[in-house]
Amino acid sequence: MSMKNDYRSRNHPAWWAFLVHRLSGLALSLFLPFHFWALGQALQGEARLDTLLRWTELPLLKFAETGLVLLLAAHLAGGLRLLALEFLPWRGWQKTLLAWAAGAALAAGLAFALAL
Repeated sequence: MSMKNDYRSRNHPAWWAFLVHRLSGLALSLFLPFHFWALGQALQGEARLDTLLRWTELPLLKFAETGLVLLLAAHLAGGLRLLALEFLPWRGWQKTLLAWAAGAALAAGLAFALAL
């Protein structure tokens, strides 16, 4: 395969969907230990949990929370896309489905951000 063909394949929407799905999964897996640590604070007593909950009200963490919801929505949309690829016959309309999935992920993140 020539370098030119390799470059063009990376401009395909399906490649970008693959990349977003993998990177969102990686980011979510990096977040998970922090989530478990935060849940563990409840086991340490009410005062520790209250301290953590006050810390989560910081604007930077609210912004990060919006990013987390966007990552979850993107990863869900990518997973649904993969399920469609596995179980449905391949059709030209799947590019449109990909665009709808990306739009739904962005809409979920935006809806969450606006609800704050």
